[in-house]
Amino acid sequence: MRSSSLAGLTRRALYLCLLPLFAAPALAADAWPTRPIKLIVPFPPGGPTDTASRIVGQQLAERLKQPVVVENKAGASGSIAAAQVAKMPGDGYTFMMLATPTLLAPHMYKKAGYDTVTDFVPVATVYDLPIVMVVNPSLMPTVTDVQKLITHAKARPGQISYTSSGAGSFGHLSMELLKQLGQFDMQHIAYKGGVPAITDTIGGQVPMMYADLVAALPHIKSGKLRAIGVGSPQRVSVLPEVKTIAEQGFKGFDAVSWGGLLAPPGTPKDVVERVSREVGEILADKVVQEKLLNAGAIANYQKPQQMAVRIRTDYDKWGKVIRDKAIAAE
Repeated sequence: MRSSSLAGLTRRALYLCLLPLFAAPALAADAWPTRPIKLIVPFPPGGPTDTASRIVGQQLAERLKQPVVVENKAGASGSIAAAQVAKMPGDGYTFMMLATPTLLAPHMYKKAGYDTVTDFVPVATVYDLPIVMVVNPSLMPTVTDVQKLITHAKARPGQISYTSSGAGSFGHLSMELLKQLGQFDMQHIAYKGGVPAITDTIGGQVPMMYADLVAALPHIKSGKLRAIGVGSPQRVSVLPEVKTIAEQGFKGFDAVSWGGLLAPPGTPKDVVERVSREVGEILADKVVQEKLLNAGAIANYQKPQQMAVRIRTDYDKWGKVIRDKAIAAE
């Protein structure tokens, strides 16, 4: 009887000793965050990725009661910052705003230093960044839609050129995919940035461009450029009269640049779920949606599991285009 009582006391004492070890992670998670959070933007200030990061970061800071400090670390399509974030501690205090160029950079740079699919924890998608095909109406007066562009190009094999914001840019990849599907040819002239590319398209040095909507929209509205198709599966609200490429004979065509939050590997699941939930509520706010739209981005929230699928799908889809066309970063 005595030995049985001693055994019971021993087990109870052991349980009481171990209880803090099991309880500690839950208590730590409940206390998060206790200090400022860092949000890495792998591009320079002022662009849509940076703007979206600051809009969401400000809202997160108010909800989490801690500062969210945005740090810009630009270079090599965002791969420099991404390679650093992939090696940072997964302590819940570092996040990065992924954008499509950074997602695809390992296909473009031999030594990117990370694997987009396996080296991060998806948190939430934040925005879509539609791209639009535009032509100089003076140089292409009869080209008012995608099919007329293809007819125009086929009648002049190898003579028509287009531009984008750079070699391997999403506009470049999207046009190369369309060329494959439509079986026509156009020569790509790479510029270093969207602004000079649009300037020369307006000026007539190049007849057409696959451009970011945010950069092209003022010139479309002024009549200096004509929009003939958008790459997103649905029409965009700021250009409701412009048909999607899918509507113009290419069913299922989907070319959308996008951005979303990633975390370093090892970030606690409950922290990821908390941030994802907060981002979802932030993006449901009409005021936030309007702010993003003014920056050329469309709010689009997806949970971690959905974001993981989107990363894998786009990585494989556009990676094939890059390999098929032997596209490399300059």
